[in-house]
Amino acid sequence: MSAVEKLGLWALHRCDPERAHGLSIRALNAGLAPLPGTITSDRLQTDLAGLALPNPVGLAAGFDKNAEALEPLNRAGFGFVEVGAATPRPQPGNPKPRLFRLTRDRAVINRFGFNNDGMEAIARRLAARPETGIVGLNLGANKDSADRAGDFAQVLTRCGMYLDFATVNVSSPNTEKLRDLQGRAALTALLDRVMAARAELDRPIPIFLKIAPDLTDDELAEIAEVTQDAKLSGIIATNTTLSREGLKSAHRDQAGGLSGAPLFEKSTRVLARLSQLTGGQMPLIGVGGIGSAEDAYAKIRAGASAVQLYSAMVYQGLSLAPRIVRGLDALLARDGFDSVASAVGTKRDDWL
Repeated sequence: MSAVEKLGLWALHRCDPERAHGLSIRALNAGLAPLPGTITSDRLQTDLAGLALPNPVGLAAGFDKNAEALEPLNRAGFGFVEVGAATPRPQPGNPKPRLFRLTRDRAVINRFGFNNDGMEAIARRLAARPETGIVGLNLGANKDSADRAGDFAQVLTRCGMYLDFATVNVSSPNTEKLRDLQGRAALTALLDRVMAARAELDRPIPIFLKIAPDLTDDELAEIAEVTQDAKLSGIIATNTTLSREGLKSAHRDQAGGLSGAPLFEKSTRVLARLSQLTGGQMPLIGVGGIGSAEDAYAKIRAGASAVQLYSAMVYQGLSLAPRIVRGLDALLARDGFDSVASAVGTKRDDWL
């Protein structure tokens, strides 16, 4: 991390967390962040559900909620970028304050509640996206919607032509009863609507499902079965957790979803279990607590074809992404893997 980036992080951590987040987006667009460009190698090039990634390290949804910084983010070293979540209508989200740093735990709690500019504004920005880079959108539902399944399909219909992939987000803990959509009947009905909308696109794109880390083995088995029956492209494991086990920071009892380092073990065990349940045949994206190349490598060896990060950048800056990518390349080489794919799932049983 450069001295300039260290100074920037120091300044941001003296601001309210949500204001700091907004300032980081502005800094990106002003050219004040490290932008190394595409980082790749023969080992790092990865096929993810038909997407040709230059490397398997992606940016998770939530950082660029409104697709405002696509151009610089595509030069920040990530192999792919996910923006959103987007809902059909704009909504302000939950009352502030709603974002909390847990510095001692290297974690974050948020209860944003799908605050975003709505699909029309986001679609206009996606339409102007750079021609290079892999960009996806996290699909959401309005808090007061009478037809949440319809909301997901509606956003995909409006924005799908500008995307390389889309994610069905039924796992945010910050929209009341949203996680109820992870049950078999509701999830089947929802995915039927989304896949029908996908079929109407001129260029059908991969559809992923993002799940919670707080599911039982039986619930995970049910989700694995439903997603395979629906012919989804893959699963993102996982979203934030409601658990507060072992936290030390002052804000540990705030309501919302916990992300960051404390989520690593729980999310990796869910990932490995899904890999087992799907026989290693469904592409999985590992998310939760990644703060180093070693963490990313562990997710891959537990069963992930690609990974995403976000919360660790709060503490380590945007340059964390290229550091992880380069470190992952070195780890693959050290252990004799000629590709990411050859490492996927090779230590899965250690997490079961």
